[in-house]
Amino acid sequence: MASTAHVLLIEDDTRLATSLCDVLQEDGFKVTVCHRGDEGMRKAGGEPCDVVLTDLRLPGIGGLDLVKQLHDSQPRLPVVLMTAHGTIETAIEATKLGAYDYLQKPFEMPELLSVLRRAVEAGRLMRDPVTLPDAPVESGTALVGTSRAMQAVCKEIGRVAAKPVTVLIRGETGTGKELIARAIYQHSPRARAAFIAINCAAVPENLLESELFGHERGAFTGADRRRIGRFEQADQGTLFLDEIGDLPPQTQVKLLRVLQQQTFQRVGGTEVISVDVRVIAATHRSLETMIREDKFREDLFHRLNVVTLQLPPLRERREDIPLLVRHFLRKYAADFGVASPTISADAMAGLQADAWPGNVRELENITRRLLLDARGLSINADAVRETLAARNTESALPGKSFSAFAGELLAQAQSGGPQDAHARMLAEAERELLTQAITLAAGNQARAARWLGLSRFTLREKLKHLGLHPDSAEAGPEKDV
Repeated sequence: MASTAHVLLIEDDTRLATSLCDVLQEDGFKVTVCHRGDEGMRKAGGEPCDVVLTDLRLPGIGGLDLVKQLHDSQPRLPVVLMTAHGTIETAIEATKLGAYDYLQKPFEMPELLSVLRRAVEAGRLMRDPVTLPDAPVESGTALVGTSRAMQAVCKEIGRVAAKPVTVLIRGETGTGKELIARAIYQHSPRARAAFIAINCAAVPENLLESELFGHERGAFTGADRRRIGRFEQADQGTLFLDEIGDLPPQTQVKLLRVLQQQTFQRVGGTEVISVDVRVIAATHRSLETMIREDKFREDLFHRLNVVTLQLPPLRERREDIPLLVRHFLRKYAADFGVASPTISADAMAGLQADAWPGNVRELENITRRLLLDARGLSINADAVRETLAARNTESALPGKSFSAFAGELLAQAQSGGPQDAHARMLAEAERELLTQAITLAAGNQARAARWLGLSRFTLREKLKHLGLHPDSAEAGPEKDV
């Protein structure tokens, strides 16, 4: 089974520590609590954890010393600070010493959970090994492939990783651009510093500039405190800007200035902040076409395009498919706690013959579904044909695709039937998503809730509302306090 994220909580206020522990465990985290800085330092050194959540003022070792010592001993372990009003400047100093982020008290619990999830993901991106094909493929993440196309990509990684240049990774959706960015980072001299990733297409346009560069208190409605951005978090390290083609024009101007001068100002601020950040960008778009359409700045393109890595689509390296399939089967068999099945030659030939418009990401999803649906310890050609045929039409509705169901709902409404097509469509989509999440998590509600971005309480209420019987699922991880 996939492991539960482990939080080391260091807080000398026992009442607050108990409250935070309850909230974190309810959301699916495993929690270990310490009440002194020196005790927390010993725990971090002896018991693996995914993120440290610590108060700034502690007995034993103060927050700043704790951050520095943790960063020196475990540079890829993210540390999130909690600080009282009036100590924000100290918190920013701690961030410069290596802290991942900070929260000003009093904070809202959803904000805390969001920061911790991002920190856990950042730690995973830094820690999970990305090995090149000449190294043995372990159960963790790896660049898998012996085709000429992949060998050429890996040679380019080796050539550019140690050089202080901006890299632009290009390729279709699902080809593994983030994996390549992480490989460049892990083989670079900056591998002991932060690796911060942000998907420019996933952040609302009005918030993206603040997300990248931070903001001052009062910079805009809702900005009730100063926040540092991803550039400051990545100082001395690497910032990966995925889907750079979705960057708004105003933010493109500011990014160009950072690349040219390595300085910027927070939104609403006047202080000039200097950083030393290596930028790796990625896109599936044709930036040249966007330049001609005045949607992307040509000067920014040239700044980003110092070195270009072009990732081949999966259809152009079909000889790598057997290696990828076996890698994914081992990976998910370990996650699900089952034996890794064999796969027949006919089944593998069927996978190799597919066009794979979603590339490696789609192959990974199909392989995971084959593993879940496998009967016994073997995957045969019939299973592959059925899974590939069903991938675009699957639905919780027997015999219907979501497209067909939408048409049916609208036809009913048009002929005088129920006028609630929107609500029924959303309910069916939610039912499908929750059903798949619970199935994939083997009934573990805490794990499924974490994947969905929900609290476990919210997930249980939704399951009850949809009639999916939440009490039949596992209770989740036990407390570890």
